Amino acid sequence: MKKSEDPLINDPNGGMPRLLEIMRRLRDPQTGCPWDIEQDFASIAPYTIEEAYEVADAIERKSWGELEGELGDLLLQTVYHTAMGEEKGLFTFETVTKAISDKMVARHPHVFGDENRDKSAEQQTIDWEKIKAAERATEGPTGALDGVAVNLPALTRAVKLQKRAARVGFDWPDMGGVLDKIVEEAAELREAADLTYEDQVEEYGDLMFVMANLARHLKIDPEEALRAANTKFQRRFAGVEAKLAEMGKTPSQSDLAEMDSLWDQVKVDERSK
Repeated sequence: MKKSEDPLINDPNGGMPRLLEIMRRLRDPQTGCPWDIEQDFASIAPYTIEEAYEVADAIERKSWGELEGELGDLLLQTVYHTAMGEEKGLFTFETVTKAISDKMVARHPHVFGDENRDKSAEQQTIDWEKIKAAERATEGPTGALDGVAVNLPALTRAVKLQKRAARVGFDWPDMGGVLDKIVEEAAELREAADLTYEDQVEEYGDLMFVMANLARHLKIDPEEALRAANTKFQRRFAGVEAKLAEMGKTPSQSDLAEMDSLWDQVKVDERSK
């Protein structure tokens, strides 16, 4: 059969079987794509993370047309990893989907079992964490902080570690203690200015960790807050560039005092809209 005549590969309505077969063909040692054949879990992992961020970016921009394509790219990453898992005899797409389905049923006894579903979303989150803790307990003795993925974004991981510690009582009773700690860590960072680079990195990391803890106490997602701050900075600096362009100048032809003044004008313009 000619490649162009493969009925499943060319079936626009082939669904998941079509995508799985496409990946199988791409990874075929004899007839597949040389690049795809060479990949392994480690080499594909960065692409998986990148695609997840691109999904989040499309959602952030409310670009629903792009979101469909980005979700497809992310789905391909799962198919890629399961294909490699099947080749190594570790797992298959079917066992992965069975595992997540079983997990969803087990973690929603108020939907698929006999538990009462008359509870708030907050209470359900608490129940979810209890079920997860019980699952971890069956895996043998573990520490309170075990199992928090190392490769999570650092601020997200900090919050997760802090939540775990808080569940066993290692937490300030209110936000006041966190704010005091921020002042303490900021002072230590100031003192570290005369220390080695390694010491400065450590002190800066301590301050960032406490800032993540403040976000947790405020029920703010620090990643979301920082993304919003990045977007605002980019938007306002573009406004500064636009005002400079009206003056026939670029940022390199300006100075801090002028750009700071234009920055304030941009802020006023935004508030007046």
